[in-house]
Amino acid sequence: MGFKGRMSPAILSSAIMALALILFISDRIRPDAVALIVLLLAWVTGLVSFEEALAGFAAPAVIIVAAVLVVGRAVELTGAARVMTSWFVPRTRFVSIRIGGVLLMGALLSAFMNNIAALAITMPVAVTVAREHKLPDGAVLMALAFATILGGITTLVGTPANLIISSVREDRLGEGFGMFDMTPAAAAVALAGVLYLAIIGWRITPRRAGAGDAAPDQRLFVFELNPPMAAFQGALLLSDARRALRSAGASLLAVIRDGVRTRLETDARIHHDDRILVMSRTPPWEVAPRARLFSDLASHDSRTQLAHVSVMFGSPLIGEPYAAVEARSGDEVAFVAAGPRAARLREALDTNRIESGDQLYLRGSPEALARLVRSARLLEIDRETGPVRPGRHAMLTVGIYALAVLAATLFAVPTTAAFLTAAVAICLLRLIPADEAYRAIDLPVIVLLAALIPVGREFNQAGGSDAIAQAFAAALSGMPLSVTLFALGLATMILTIFLNNVATAIVMGQVGIAVATTLGIPVDAALITVLIGCSCDFLTPIGHQNNLLVMRPGNYRFTDYARVGAPLCLIAIGGAALILSRIYG
Repeated sequence: MGFKGRMSPAILSSAIMALALILFISDRIRPDAVALIVLLLAWVTGLVSFEEALAGFAAPAVIIVAAVLVVGRAVELTGAARVMTSWFVPRTRFVSIRIGGVLLMGALLSAFMNNIAALAITMPVAVTVAREHKLPDGAVLMALAFATILGGITTLVGTPANLIISSVREDRLGEGFGMFDMTPAAAAVALAGVLYLAIIGWRITPRRAGAGDAAPDQRLFVFELNPPMAAFQGALLLSDARRALRSAGASLLAVIRDGVRTRLETDARIHHDDRILVMSRTPPWEVAPRARLFSDLASHDSRTQLAHVSVMFGSPLIGEPYAAVEARSGDEVAFVAAGPRAARLREALDTNRIESGDQLYLRGSPEALARLVRSARLLEIDRETGPVRPGRHAMLTVGIYALAVLAATLFAVPTTAAFLTAAVAICLLRLIPADEAYRAIDLPVIVLLAALIPVGREFNQAGGSDAIAQAFAAALSGMPLSVTLFALGLATMILTIFLNNVATAIVMGQVGIAVATTLGIPVDAALITVLIGCSCDFLTPIGHQNNLLVMRPGNYRFTDYARVGAPLCLIAIGGAALILSRIYG
């Protein structure tokens, strides 16, 4: 409040924005918390009033993101998207064509729903295609993650960064982007990227056997077994149990006594009511008889399937014990084993709590597994996809979504109103449970958007974006439009390596308009370039959550992403510059 009088708004807003960038890059504080910190600083220093600070929570971009997340979650839950994906993959012996079909469907889905949901829906189909052609899962998973990111650039609701760019345009020009204003250029870029991934990208992806590959020795089960009758007679030594497990292809992790891990000497005796924590690459019903121990699980039969899944962010299972799997599925799906984190903890399984990113092994009928995977936000790593037959709810949900798109596109209904109405209609018709609707809204993203919008607006009004634009103008004055757009897209791409793409959109959206105004180039060409550059998260696993989700199943290393992603970045940025220069030149 007093700071503004002693320091120019331009310097003050630039300092706050620089602090935000440093905090984002350091990754020591959550992005949504960083956004709230800089918003409070902007208010305390008098750059924005209290009312202006809260205005971001009512911004159209924030409301649309929340509504689209609810509608997209409803589409995901019904199973309609998965059926469409399976239809989209042609039956042919040419692997590139089949992989291309999966990638194209992933991109199409992510244009209208959350990128993570699009990956979760298409991932089992991609894995099935890989295995039918005797390829490791890692051959296709990175390409699929990249394709679902690419698809998000093609529509207004494809990713929150697009909505931020649109809100910047509305602030400066009085009107935001329409639903498909960016589609001609962005779809061409996305198609070029998918073609690269389908023809070249998957071929140059490192092919290491991953945690999800079909070979039994690539899986890691952590489960508990019961001692044999010898323990009742006091005749079972720890050394004997360890030796028996080793001969059965398993390792003894711990002995659980009275619910807690117990440290025992080698010659100690195992009690009849102890539980033996085991790690193996073989499921418990195979290990138990070989080691002369007992499992609570019956032998596997042909009516059930074993699914290897990863717990996604926002899953209702997070914070719950493993037994919650059976409760949520109505006892139709059984928990079989935990994954690597349980092996590191070496604690009783019933004391563990599920965390985001955990790997679980579940067993049930194909239909029951499919329902649980959708309702509990699980990412399938390995399982033959069971038949999913979407019914009336699926068709109604897809119809409501289509009506919202048509209303916003053809009948000039405000995009915010169209999608908010669609979300409310889906909830009122009980096409999605109320608690699931609220759970679908990613609150950290909402807070990040709402907090950064006023800060970005003040950064522009104080002249910070104009100062950056002057530097661009000095370097690019007199250059062809394609070169200017390429430089702008490259700068955006480099920034998004270090920042959340929403934060990048806040900064570079303002800069894009300032550069366009200074150099006299079309504003929309600059903004769409920034929009595409914000989604070029192809160089690291931490650039986008989809990259991180496939890292363990694909058994990728940090540097693998740049090997496949660097050419894709050049295709995206270079293609955008060429296409937009033809459209607006």
